[in-house]
Amino acid sequence: MKKILIALVTITACLISFGYFQKNNGLNGDKWIGIGILLVAFVLMPLFLYSRFRNKETRERMLNISSKKKEDADNQ
Repeated sequence: MKKILIALVTITACLISFGYFQKNNGLNGDKWIGIGILLVAFVLMPLFLYSRFRNKETRERMLNISSKKKEDADNQ
């Protein structure tokens, strides 16, 4: 999974930089920049979150207000 994420980051960086390169040369690079941003938003970020939290309990990821207030009271 780590190699896939590294490959996707590399591909995304290449797409965005290629788009900026074309845009600076007077060509239409907005399409390539947009493809790179969509790849980050809809492919790379969900894969990263899945790989990061796949072995964790759901309760560890949830924000529990009552435990937060208890921790703040203990610190004072």
